[in-house]
Amino acid sequence: MILGSLEKYRLHSKKDEDTKNLVSKREVAKGVLLQQLVQAAIAFLVFRLGRDDSTTTSNVQTPIIVIVKQFFVGMFVIDTWQYFWHRYMHLNKFLYRHIHSWHHRLVVPYAFGSQYNHPLEGFILDTLGGALAFVLSGTTPRTSIFFFSFSTVKGIDDHCGLWLPGNIFHMFFWNNTVYHDVHHQLYGNKYNFSQPFFITWDKILGTHMPYTLEKRAGGGLEARPTKR
Repeated sequence: MILGSLEKYRLHSKKDEDTKNLVSKREVAKGVLLQQLVQAAIAFLVFRLGRDDSTTTSNVQTPIIVIVKQFFVGMFVIDTWQYFWHRYMHLNKFLYRHIHSWHHRLVVPYAFGSQYNHPLEGFILDTLGGALAFVLSGTTPRTSIFFFSFSTVKGIDDHCGLWLPGNIFHMFFWNNTVYHDVHHQLYGNKYNFSQPFFITWDKILGTHMPYTLEKRAGGGLEARPTKR
């Protein structure tokens, strides 16, 4: 949020952030804190129920190659879960109007708005999706802390509205700040559903909208679609 003052790296002007969004930052903060509380409670229950007391004192360390595999399995599970639920919430008019439209009140996304959504959507997409990734990837609670922290930071970066030089996420992921910003615009509302890691499902199922990143009149940058 502090870096948002760097106008030349912004995808939208500060004025647009203040005027185009349909919800106040205060309401966004309240919604995000509520979701964090729910996710923390669910995580606590999952860890408690899944704990194996026979291994709590073990000094055996998980090999790094196993952890890397678990990360990729978790990323695939979350991407798949979120793509199909996300797309369905756009196709189903009732779900979009009453649930998913909450998130799209942020026409100009910013960092801490990444997890602003309807509580039911947060539970289905993020909490249940995260629990499923935790179970199917086979990570330990300790490893999962690093995985979900990584996932959360990635989501924050995708919504920050800044194209900063040297951003490591932009080097390794095509699903990035600009890619997701396209989805938040009216012309991209039915494209670029993939989140938060890869664009695989968009490519396979024809919902990928290519774009170019160009200088915006008045300073800053903007994404322009190259698909009719």
